[in-house]
Amino acid sequence: MATGIPPSDLLWKNISSLPYFRGFLRAVEGGYYHDIEIKEPVLDLGCGDGHFSWVTFNERNIHLIGIDPDLKSLIEASQSPVFSKLICARGDQLPFQKGFFTTTISNSVLEHIIDVDSVIVESNRVIKPGGKLVICVPNDNFTKNLSVARFFDRIKLNFLAEKYRKFFNWISRHFHPDNERIWMSRLRDADFKVIHTWNYFTQKSLAILEWGHYFGFPSWINRKIFGRWILYPSTKNPFLSRIHHWLKEHIERDQKSADGAYSFFISVKE
Repeated sequence: MATGIPPSDLLWKNISSLPYFRGFLRAVEGGYYHDIEIKEPVLDLGCGDGHFSWVTFNERNIHLIGIDPDLKSLIEASQSPVFSKLICARGDQLPFQKGFFTTTISNSVLEHIIDVDSVIVESNRVIKPGGKLVICVPNDNFTKNLSVARFFDRIKLNFLAEKYRKFFNWISRHFHPDNERIWMSRLRDADFKVIHTWNYFTQKSLAILEWGHYFGFPSWINRKIFGRWILYPSTKNPFLSRIHHWLKEHIERDQKSADGAYSFFISVKE
């Protein structure tokens, strides 16, 4: 490629097919998965349209069984060769026998589920003893560190700050932007042992995500009219190339931070 973007560049793969702010977050998360041993059979719990798993696991030749309650999303996911099977079902009613999976992943999904505890318990049922559950979720820093809310806090308009925080969690469809202690407790209560966890996505990165929801509105229009987020996903697209260059400076910095807006958990079934 003339721009020097390698075919394996996770950031480019994500932002050339997603709104840039969402692609930025997914690229950070995908990089973490590349350092984790993933053994089949693998359940993708809440696979959605399959985009994340396709970008993250296709080059590793890992095949997954995807499950999601949204049939329309599963139809999109069926275009991806990374899935060996796709099933329309709820996370608290998994149609698999006990101990079927060696690995279960759930990437930025559980925060959208009201009765999340029953889903984590059901996940434990279908994982083998010693099997792995890998999840990432927003934590309470997501809500606390939103830039607009912090601005209102600074000028002592705290009631507007709280309204904005509630609004942004609403548009993000977050039911559980909970602190990491609560997530740890959920996992322990479901008989998982957390072996590694960290917070990630710094305040600056969260601001990119936050404002991207507004500046990325044209991508939403493209999706509604043309069925895809990015109309010209080419390295010859000057706007996309500039966005890639800008975000690459951020993604190359260590995103792990105590005040990171998201938490990553690797746990095993005891």
